[in-house]
Amino acid sequence: MEVGLTALAAAIAVLTGAGAGISTGLATGKAVESVARQPEATSQIITVMVIGAAFAEATAIYGLLVAILLIFVGVA
Repeated sequence: MEVGLTALAAAIAVLTGAGAGISTGLATGKAVESVARQPEATSQIITVMVIGAAFAEATAIYGLLVAILLIFVGVA
């Protein structure tokens, strides 16, 4: 049982980390395209991109916390 929960925790951590990385990369790419098309809106585009990246990274941190809880609470 202990090994199964540890494997599940590792899978959750990997999936949330990969999801956050992909979404942040996509958002950055779209922001660069937007700045190239409308240079006068650069500050607004960057503001929205940073807020979106913060939400993506927060999701990854929640996934990491769930993984840590599964590792340490599952052992007991």
